[in-house]
Amino acid sequence: MIGFLRGVLRDKQPPSLMLEVQGVGYEVEAPMTTFYDLPAIGEPVTLFTHLAVREDAHTLYGFMKLSDRALFRALIKVNGVGARLALTILSGMDAAHFSTCVQVGDTAALVRLPGVGKKTAERLIIEMRDRLVDLAGPAGQTSGAPLASADVANPVEEAVSALMALGYKPQDASRMVRGFDTTDLATEEIIRSALQATVRKT
Repeated sequence: MIGFLRGVLRDKQPPSLMLEVQGVGYEVEAPMTTFYDLPAIGEPVTLFTHLAVREDAHTLYGFMKLSDRALFRALIKVNGVGARLALTILSGMDAAHFSTCVQVGDTAALVRLPGVGKKTAERLIIEMRDRLVDLAGPAGQTSGAPLASADVANPVEEAVSALMALGYKPQDASRMVRGFDTTDLATEEIIRSALQATVRKT
């Protein structure tokens, strides 16, 4: 099992990034909560990882915080929740917000995430309520480096593509990023604002 990777960030196109470790490039899938804290391209970074092995693929998932990895691992144990949906949940709300939703039984907030229907939301609340107590371990260190946009021609288009990769329909992704002023915003900032606006809706 690969517990963590420490290397140089070579590319970041949500939800995927490339981390070079001693001359080897690792392709890593990550939630937006990790992308928000990534340093600039070419800067060093450490990611806590989870390796998922299937017959047709080996997929590496990366997280800036141990608590996010712990939540991801707990989520994929829930019946009907795979790795892709777990990434979507972690991208739509941070661990604290998710914990609050589970504790108060807020299914309405959960079903606003793509791929989470009412039955899945109810299952998450029932199965995760007891597990959340075990997820209060160390949060891990973030890089502390400022966010920097990758070299992209159009951050809005990159944000739409990232939201689609997280499970949103094309028309919904486009509507989400055009609901506010995106002038001078980097891709990660556009995605963050779009997801926060969606979760806040009642």
